Amino acid sequence: MTIDKTFDPAAIEARWYSHWESTNGFRPERPEAEPFTIVIPPPNVTGSLHIGHALDNTLQDILVRHARLKGKDALWVVGTDHAGIATQMVVERQMNAAGSKRTDLTREQFVERVWAWKEESGGTITGQLRRLGASCDWANERFTMDPGFSRAVLKVFVDLHAKGLIYRDKRLVNWDPGLGTAISDLEVEAREVQGKFYHLRYPLEDGSGFISVATTRPETLLADMMVAVHPTDERYTALVGKRVTLPITGRSIAIVADEHADPELGSGAVKITPGHDFNDFEVGRRAGFAAGEMLNMLDAKARVVQVADGLIPDAYLGLSVKDARVAVVAALEEAGLLDRVEDRTIQTPYGDRSGVVIEPWLTDQWYVDAKTLAGPAIEAVRSGAIKVVPESWTKTYYNWLDNIQPWCVSRQLWWGHRIPAWFDAEGNAFVALDEAGARAQAGDDRVLTQDEDVLDTWFSSALWPFGTLGWPDETTKLGKHYPNDVLISGFDILFFWDARMIMQGLEFMGEVPFRTLYLHGLVRAPDGAKMSKSKGNTVDPLGLIDRYGADALRFTMAAMESQGRDIKLDERRVEGYRNFATKLWNAARFAQSNGIGGSTMLEPPRAEQAVNRWILGETAKTVQALDLALADLRFDEAANTVYQFVWATFCDWYLELIKPALGAEADAGAAAETRALAGWVLDQILVMLHPFMPFITEELWHALAARDHDLIVAAWPMADAGAMDPAASQEIDWTIRLVGEIRAARAELNVPPGAKLVAHVRDASEVTRARLASQAAVLARLARIEAVSFEAATGGAAQVVVDEATFVLPLDGVIDLEAERARLAKGIAVAEKERDALAGRLGSAAFVERAKPDAVAKAREDHALRSAEADRLRAALARLG
Repeated sequence: MTIDKTFDPAAIEARWYSHWESTNGFRPERPEAEPFTIVIPPPNVTGSLHIGHALDNTLQDILVRHARLKGKDALWVVGTDHAGIATQMVVERQMNAAGSKRTDLTREQFVERVWAWKEESGGTITGQLRRLGASCDWANERFTMDPGFSRAVLKVFVDLHAKGLIYRDKRLVNWDPGLGTAISDLEVEAREVQGKFYHLRYPLEDGSGFISVATTRPETLLADMMVAVHPTDERYTALVGKRVTLPITGRSIAIVADEHADPELGSGAVKITPGHDFNDFEVGRRAGFAAGEMLNMLDAKARVVQVADGLIPDAYLGLSVKDARVAVVAALEEAGLLDRVEDRTIQTPYGDRSGVVIEPWLTDQWYVDAKTLAGPAIEAVRSGAIKVVPESWTKTYYNWLDNIQPWCVSRQLWWGHRIPAWFDAEGNAFVALDEAGARAQAGDDRVLTQDEDVLDTWFSSALWPFGTLGWPDETTKLGKHYPNDVLISGFDILFFWDARMIMQGLEFMGEVPFRTLYLHGLVRAPDGAKMSKSKGNTVDPLGLIDRYGADALRFTMAAMESQGRDIKLDERRVEGYRNFATKLWNAARFAQSNGIGGSTMLEPPRAEQAVNRWILGETAKTVQALDLALADLRFDEAANTVYQFVWATFCDWYLELIKPALGAEADAGAAAETRALAGWVLDQILVMLHPFMPFITEELWHALAARDHDLIVAAWPMADAGAMDPAASQEIDWTIRLVGEIRAARAELNVPPGAKLVAHVRDASEVTRARLASQAAVLARLARIEAVSFEAATGGAAQVVVDEATFVLPLDGVIDLEAERARLAKGIAVAEKERDALAGRLGSAAFVERAKPDAVAKAREDHALRSAEADRLRAALARLG
């Protein structure tokens, strides 16, 4: 087929993706091949593709396509997460818009409605992943609430409970009053709000005075249980052990010594409310209070309730937190117990979905003994059973697991895996896979009621590496593809997902879930700011695909992914890589128009011409470098390696160097060799570039030749060290350097492009003389050198030096030498003046210290540019002699 003049990504992407999927190209039958396995971090079923997904899934797809091309049994497990809170909210919003609410339905009816929504609208993100080119095993797509996966989830819960690793306890949780459920830390968003710092006076019970405490939440004094001071704070040594009378409620509470109190903050004394602050909870436990003794002054809607024995006056009951704060402050002021109030910016937790303030709330929940599970997970990384890339993240990993807290896994929702626990009237819990098992444990006919709560979605997704492969059944796929080879993950879910997969994999499979954990950074705005809808600086990956094509976006993600760094995404980079795709397209068109087609040979054709022996060596070096970079997960190095080979080595030089061999006057044998060799190298380029840019490479693969297989299942090139030819490499490298130097000299001295020059050569070795003869046609075409002379030149001339030889290019009659010298001298003066002025600014401490960082950086950049310009112009003037 003839390659179209214009590269149009949209015209080829949908067609090829549909073809790959329909022909099982993503999972060819290779039962005996070496396995390669990677699992997708399951996106929420409610989600749509964002730029973080584009990065994450591009990196995974590069690895899986590379493994597939290497002949491996490459499995990319794909699926979606049921996303308990997010999905329930979507359906509830739909109901609210229609004038109904969840509680109008029974639990079973609501769950049926969610399933119906999932079937109708839950595939948005999977369609968008296809647009990105993700070559997942869609034929075996999983969902965290599939029957098989749900069976795995319930078994894990029951087994952990039987081992004593899941238990029910009363502890503080992040409570979302808007949603009416506990939520994870990941679902809490810290916002800076303008608040106040209240200094309160608590009367000492013996009447000897007051102790002052400072707080941002005066309303919680209704549930205070202590006042704490630091053990070394001499101001309060005599007060430790004494008691104060709590304002409003009149309760008597003790003054205790605890290191939580900061002598430098406020008065150094802090009120302790164990039922409504995570730090205070730990202080309360150290003071000997059991969770059941800690006071809880709020209900599930964050409204004030009675703590005990009618201590809170009726006027406060039922108030919201905000209204209670106003009432408490007013009462303290009236009683003369409000010392002072300061304005302060306060970090306040909000629910990222509900948008309401999160309350630390004391409630009964199910917990996993994460501390016990963390031990083997720590050892797996420490021993090297799991390699973390970049290695710098291991310190954070160890620190978190060393200090891990019990994991709250229950959620007060209807949508999700319902907890397999049944309670009798006395509150005794019976945990089993089903009600029959629970009844067998109860041993009589007592009434049992199943727990209303569901499991945290992170609990089920922690089983993803083995639950998706058929566990708890001993399937063939499980035996072959567990452990996975690598997990690609954002660092932000290292604890919520990655570490928990390690824990559960070791606990239930006795082996790590993956051998390598690669943690990538965030995709940020061009200025480095974090992307957010409120800032209006988010980037829609689908919009970028519409404008530039999926291949360009994918290559951008790979080229900018540098280990340990965030990506500052500038749309101009995507545009630049679209231009790269266009350059490849045009190179293929040139090849086709010159009788160069795709090769059917795995081995390269024989090559006699130096330029062809050179390109074979360059191809082998590129394959070697690419394999090494991908093995080390250096995505930026891999992308840059193939980019430089395609753009510079092949397109800019090789295709130019072989044009004389393809001309009408060329030797027929040399032309045939060159066409065969160029076609073979172009095939290697398409294969090497395919993991990064799958669509354009597949299109060109078929356009250049009739193939008996698709590129997606072609063979990865072999890095043949035997292809290296030092003599050919030296000759062509010399030719490229000489052409480059002559071109630079011509450009600097304003030599007309069409002007043909004679090169007078001094001090040339026999090797250089031979090269000048063999490369004469190339020099004539690319450097406009019409003849070579070994006689001395006369008159004004430009000079370039390459290795031992000096090349003198007479310019009398070609340019106005005096005018050119004057132009260069003037340019040097201007550049040096600007350089020195910038140096003066940068040498001023006042400027460097007081100016905006961007202005200082710009000045340094301009100084470097002007310095380089002055050097370049001086070199050009020196060339004229």
